[in-house]
Amino acid sequence: MSWRQPSPNKPAKDYTKQADKAEVAATTVKLAPIGVVHSPYVERFGTPRQPSYAVTPVTGTIELNSGFNFEQALKDLDTFSHIWVIYWMHLNQGWNPLVKPPRDPHVHHGVFSTRAPHRPNSLGLSVVRLSSIKGRILHIENHDMLDGTPVLDIKPYIKEADCFPEANAGWLGKS
Repeated sequence: MSWRQPSPNKPAKDYTKQADKAEVAATTVKLAPIGVVHSPYVERFGTPRQPSYAVTPVTGTIELNSGFNFEQALKDLDTFSHIWVIYWMHLNQGWNPLVKPPRDPHVHHGVFSTRAPHRPNSLGLSVVRLSSIKGRILHIENHDMLDGTPVLDIKPYIKEADCFPEANAGWLGKS
C-alpha cells in the first residue's frame, strides 16, 4: 500500500472542517531561521537576478544553527546535486502590488506574476548547486543570496517533481 493511499480500515478524517476560516485568515505565522548564508554579496543590487544568471560560479555557505541536531537532518542531502533554499529577504522594505520587472520595464505586472523581491511576505526561494556538506555547513554555488540572509528551510531539488518541460512562460513568453 502506498503512503499516499488512505487505509481502507480507517475512515478518512477531514481536518479542514475544524478550522474557522476567519480565524485562519487572521493567523500570524511565526518562523525561526535554521541558519544563515555566508556570501560574497553584500549589496542588494549586486546579486544576480536569479541564481542561474550568475556569470561565474559564485560560492557561498549555509551555516545551520547548532543545538538542533541539524547534522542528522542533513543525512543523505549530499546525494543531491541541487537544493531549494527558502529564506527571508531581511533587507526588503515594503512592497508594491504592481512592479516593472527588468525583462519588461515599460509595463506594470502584478507582483505575483513576477519574481520581484519586494513582496507582501519577504520569502525568497532559490535553487542552488550543492557542492558539499561538512558538519552543519553546506557549500553552495550559483546563488543569489546576501551575506547574513536567514535560512528558513532546505529541500532537495528533485528533477522529476520540480521540472515541468511543458510549462509556459506567461507574459515572459510574449516579449
